[in-house]
Amino acid sequence: MKFAPITFAVAAAAMLSAPSLHADDDAGEQASEGEAKLAKMLEGRVAGEPQSCIYMRPGVDLTIIDGTALVYKSGKTLYVNIPRNADDIDDRDTLVTRRSSSRLCRTDIVTTQDSSIGMYTGNIFLGDFVPYRKVKS
Repeated sequence: MKFAPITFAVAAAAMLSAPSLHADDDAGEQASEGEAKLAKMLEGRVAGEPQSCIYMRPGVDLTIIDGTALVYKSGKTLYVNIPRNADDIDDRDTLVTRRSSSRLCRTDIVTTQDSSIGMYTGNIFLGDFVPYRKVKS
């Protein structure tokens, strides 16, 4: 019965890896849904030059797209930020930003909290903000 411990170890390793494979499938599906939602939001718009900061005036709306991007709407312009760790974006979380001015910049610290209990859930590492404006017809 020398093979019993090895067989058990192989079976245990297979069982432990199965949930992570399923989690990867969920992450891929979530990203696909998020990418589709982002594409729909950007229909009829053209990308401008990426910016490292945007002004956070009153009335700036934020849309969190699960596992994909943060979209800030200011007037008629959508600013899309795809963080370096976009897969950590959860639309059930609340974003908490620490800014040193009236602008939000890619170097600002953004943390996330569970919106129901306020517990810290992670950090978001911002990228550039790409402005999208409607195409004039």
